[in-house]
Amino acid sequence: MTLFRLDASIRTEGSASREIADIVEAEWLAAHPGDTIERRHIGVDVLPADAWGHALAAGAVPAEDHTPEQRAAAALAARLVDELLAADAVLVAVPLYNFGVSQHVKTWMDLILTDRRAAPGSDPLLAGKPVVLCTVRGGAYGGGTPREGWDHSTGYLRRILADVWGGDLTVVEREFTLVGVNPALDDFADLAADMHQGAVASAREAGKALAGSRVAA
Repeated sequence: MTLFRLDASIRTEGSASREIADIVEAEWLAAHPGDTIERRHIGVDVLPADAWGHALAAGAVPAEDHTPEQRAAAALAARLVDELLAADAVLVAVPLYNFGVSQHVKTWMDLILTDRRAAPGSDPLLAGKPVVLCTVRGGAYGGGTPREGWDHSTGYLRRILADVWGGDLTVVEREFTLVGVNPALDDFADLAADMHQGAVASAREAGKALAGSRVAA
């Protein structure tokens, strides 16, 4: 069995989204020791920003007329789709950057959507496949907070992963990751600690469920 893991943090050390995803992965491996983990870290091994335009253009002309750039972009999009199709389960770790979707994740999704197997009208790419999204936010964006509604990432990710691609989605969230980093947030240390522990517990539950869903399938 194979778990595909996508990381989008620009950090390799001290990443809050990676911490939560690591817990999910550990639960998967506890249930499936020795299983394959296929990884793609798009926050570090960045996808080319111009690939989407070339892949999109490639879909409008016959293959024999593709430019080298179009050919390479279409092949990259196909590899990204292959990674998802080959996996038994999917784990995605995405931080909130500047109130929106990470550019790295947007490029990844846009490229995938150029492939005919993921195009609108095709069968859902992740139909019924278990997916865990681990997402973290530096501040607080819940109901009643000053920045309620400023998170323009999580809703979009839900829309693509679950509604467009058909994944059986579980979301693990953590807020106030900048407490202890930004002095302006020092008054929220206790609340942030509680949120951290809650996210860790949720990640363990999500990892167990992710592993169990493939056992039962």
